[in-house]
Amino acid sequence: MTPPVIHRVTTLDLRLRPWPWPFADERRGDIDAHFARKRGEKPEIWNGRILMARHPVFAGQRFSASYFEVDFASFLAWRDWGFPDKDVFNGFGMGALRSADGAFVMGEMGRHTANAGRIYFPSGTPDPGDLSGGMVDIPGSVAREVEEETGLTPADYRAGAYWDCVVSGAAIAMIRILNVDMTGDRLRARIEANLARQDQPELAAIQLVRNTSDLTSAMPRFVTAFIEAQLNS
Repeated sequence: MTPPVIHRVTTLDLRLRPWPWPFADERRGDIDAHFARKRGEKPEIWNGRILMARHPVFAGQRFSASYFEVDFASFLAWRDWGFPDKDVFNGFGMGALRSADGAFVMGEMGRHTANAGRIYFPSGTPDPGDLSGGMVDIPGSVAREVEEETGLTPADYRAGAYWDCVVSGAAIAMIRILNVDMTGDRLRARIEANLARQDQPELAAIQLVRNTSDLTSAMPRFVTAFIEAQLNS
């Protein structure tokens, strides 16, 4: 696999451009059957609407792409079948929580989720609720995901001025550092307390990463590439 490439930008120009995805139309029967099997394994997943993207362009400090709406079942099949359509990608935001003592804070996804066992920063594939004036609001998406997963609000952190866009296979992770004025241990304890108050939290555990020896195979390559770049800078 081609190693991840990181583009640092300050502007995200992500526009909604409705488009009928041929893969979703041509493989409809197979996709529905695949989703039925997946839902049999994890009844909590549901076939909502999400936003996928195509035509990525990096130019100077700007990242541009065109987004289109599709059902989650089609996205899941595309992912599980090894990304058969190479002309589209999953473009999503991530909030890289960093404590005052330099630890990155990530969560392990719960067993009931579609990404069970994976460890990464708060994130989520954007959906129609992330649209504003025909644009995909990745900063808003990140803020929502951080609050849903950890209980932290924008008042609890300082967002960095730029985005590190990590291109890795069929994914482009738009990662922004969120600095929190407390130690890693205190931040982990606060998030764990928030999870304990939930009936079915999205996260099963909280992980601290202080150096490369803390990286594991459960972390996607775009996450480890980002952290390696940060720790080596």
